[in-house]
Amino acid sequence: MDANLRSRLERLSPAQRFMLGSLAILTIGMAGIGTWVTRQIEEGVVDRTAATTALYVDSLVAPPLQDLAEADTLSPEAIDRLDWLFEDTPLGQEVVVFQVWDPDGHIVYSTVPDLVGQAFPVEGELASALAGTVSAEVGEAEGSGELPPDVPHNELIEIYSPIRSRSTGEVIGAAEFYYAADDLRSDVAAAQRESWLVVGGATLVIYLLLATFIQRVSNTVRRQQRELAEQVTRLTDVVQQNQELHERVRGAAARTAALNERFLRRFSAEVHDGPAQEISLALLRLDHVAALAGSSERDEPVKAEIERELDVIQNSLRRSLKDVRATSSGLLLPHLGALTVAQTLDHVVRGHQRRTGLVAKLSLRDLPTQAPLATKIALYRIVQEALTNAWRHADGATPTVTVAGSNDKLTVEVADPGPGFDPSHAGGSETHLGLVSMRERAESLGGQFHIESAPGRGTRAVATLPLGTLGGDHD
Repeated sequence: MDANLRSRLERLSPAQRFMLGSLAILTIGMAGIGTWVTRQIEEGVVDRTAATTALYVDSLVAPPLQDLAEADTLSPEAIDRLDWLFEDTPLGQEVVVFQVWDPDGHIVYSTVPDLVGQAFPVEGELASALAGTVSAEVGEAEGSGELPPDVPHNELIEIYSPIRSRSTGEVIGAAEFYYAADDLRSDVAAAQRESWLVVGGATLVIYLLLATFIQRVSNTVRRQQRELAEQVTRLTDVVQQNQELHERVRGAAARTAALNERFLRRFSAEVHDGPAQEISLALLRLDHVAALAGSSERDEPVKAEIERELDVIQNSLRRSLKDVRATSSGLLLPHLGALTVAQTLDHVVRGHQRRTGLVAKLSLRDLPTQAPLATKIALYRIVQEALTNAWRHADGATPTVTVAGSNDKLTVEVADPGPGFDPSHAGGSETHLGLVSMRERAESLGGQFHIESAPGRGTRAVATLPLGTLGGDHD
């Protein structure tokens, strides 16, 4: 297709393209219907002529041809009779060529004497006629090369009619008529003009009705498109506003996480500098009291009682100091901003091993070098909490930490072969606040978190964390 024409078609509206296509389809349909009607008319005229000829054959032509029932040639009387029929009667005026065939395909009579005695293959319409069937078509006479110049060679109505024996009814030959197709063509042309007028008028009416309908539909579609465009514009504004609000919420969540970490760092420092120092001082003082008690002149039972009480106090304070320091160490995050994602994971796993003495396997795949600070904080805390849960509930089984990066997200999995539990009973109980905390950390950043576990089948904690830019810094 020419580029200029294609460009013009593309500039048309859908309704205009539809109407143009409909016009082409209707035109093709009109041409097809007109051609079919013309062919039907022509076949009808030919069939009517064939029926009329069959009557002629049966009433006028068959009697002189009865000789074929007993001989291969016609008698002179029969030939004279046929000559008279096709020279001096109205039938002869209409027939261009007349021929008589015997069952073997020989021409035993013809209005063109040179064709008498010639043989042709018994096939097609000739075979049908010898089998007892009347057939007709527009064609060319057999042996047309030997026809006189004044006889048309083409556009002849060719009719084959069987010749039957008067006594037995058997087919004893076939009569072949050729009529000039001039009358047929004039009849067909008149019928064609009428049919084209009818078909063209009907097509025009259909096209006008279709055009009116399509125009109304097009107007409705354009109006709905305008309304839809306005709705899409309003919806786009709403979506943009929701996106802005979503980003602000995510940024606020990230800043909240950073603020919580600063609070925990301050709390850790205050616990370390306050209660821990006081407990250390108390232990020093108790050491002094123990020394004094050991050198006093009191009775031995009293001294023994003082020593026992002091031992109890010392042990209790030592355990308290150990717990405070462990709590302080667990609350305090390292400076994650300078660490890579892999270093962050290595730090939390080694810290867990130092606190619990339990070794954890670490598997890393396709990790990015860096991630937003809020994501690294959530990653650190989720892995830390999951390892702590495994240490508490997995009966010393070795947990496995698997972290993989793909499609702008981190997939974190902490699995242990412990006794497992029913996650449906761990939604918000006080004994499972760690699970709630991990879920909230993941979902606050736009990620996901779920637990896969069953009694006797171990536990898998799986979280996805986004790697997109989040607001909030951590210092």
